[in-house]
Amino acid sequence: MKILIANKFYYRRGGDCIYAINLEKLLKTHGHEVAVFAMSHPDNLPTPWSKYFPSEVAFRPGKGLLKAMFRPFGTQEVRTRFTQLLDDFHPDLVHLNNIHSQLSPVIGQIAHERGIKVVWTLHDYKLLCPRYDCMLHDSEPCDACFTDKRQCLRNKCMKASLLASYIGYKEALKWNRELLSSFTDKFICPSQFMADSMIKGGFAEQKIHPLCNFIDVSQCQRTDYTKKNYYCYFGRLSHEKGTQTLIEAANQLDYPLMVIGDGPLRKELEQQSKSHITFVGRKDWAELKELVGQARFSVIPSEWYENNPLSVIESLCLGTPVVGARIGGIPELIASGVNGMTFTPKSALDLKEKIKMMWSMPFDYQTMAQQAQYNFDSKHYYDNLLSIYQN
Repeated sequence: MKILIANKFYYRRGGDCIYAINLEKLLKTHGHEVAVFAMSHPDNLPTPWSKYFPSEVAFRPGKGLLKAMFRPFGTQEVRTRFTQLLDDFHPDLVHLNNIHSQLSPVIGQIAHERGIKVVWTLHDYKLLCPRYDCMLHDSEPCDACFTDKRQCLRNKCMKASLLASYIGYKEALKWNRELLSSFTDKFICPSQFMADSMIKGGFAEQKIHPLCNFIDVSQCQRTDYTKKNYYCYFGRLSHEKGTQTLIEAANQLDYPLMVIGDGPLRKELEQQSKSHITFVGRKDWAELKELVGQARFSVIPSEWYENNPLSVIESLCLGTPVVGARIGGIPELIASGVNGMTFTPKSALDLKEKIKMMWSMPFDYQTMAQQAQYNFDSKHYYDNLLSIYQN
């Protein structure tokens, strides 16, 4: 098959980008011809398809903001560049990923109008929530916009700004459920929670396919599953990730905690933390693999509806059990007492108790890693994905 993969960025910026890049590699390995479509960006990986990429836009104050504000609605530049790519590549299928704002769903509409099948892997809740994450002002999960997008305006959900919220609201009206459904043949949901949310938001169940993401498990191979005397968190240091709850719980214990990553809350969290909590910043995969692989367990304390968190999958594939918040798609990945435990989101007390239990709980780390690598291997994913493509 000839498959065109679309994602707003074409570098390892986040889970959606890593998925799209890995998907390209996977499809090529199985003999498919693959093209990519993304926004121009200085960090993009080299690709012969970059000549079709629309120019970079940034949603921040400055002379380019006006241009960026029109991009979510499907600008002429995006339409022209994408049409040129279709003319030259002639794909059998377009596989959309994270495309809102910097590209816009107009590309799916164009593909459909030309008789090309469209499959869309959902990495966040943008089709249901104008601000992507179903959070009410960075504090509480909220699904009000699943059925009434006006709530975005009433609550000023987008950056607590009426203007930003108005743009988000208008974008949701432009790319409404009926229109999105009309040009998308299949929606791939990486978690059952995401699939259930889409149905709750009015999308047709027959178009929705739950399919957990895959990773390159060869990068997780280890020969030594010996654990060291610490547990860890790795990821973004921000409100929705529940890092404040983690620090509150960790401060009440004496077990060494290693915090891997960066974000807007790092300075504040460092100031709040006791001496047995160490912040090491961002790490490349080689370092991350060792730090997470040698930890007794990792903690995923998210307070938003995590879809199919890469951090849980990577941790398990490295043979490191997970203490995860009981929210979104996280509980689907954790079997209590087998590869980790779950706790009540935002409850430092419950998290503290689970950390204490996990510290002394025995696990078969190597078997855990082997089972996770089998579950999240690309082969199983490819077989299921090909079935979706062909049907």
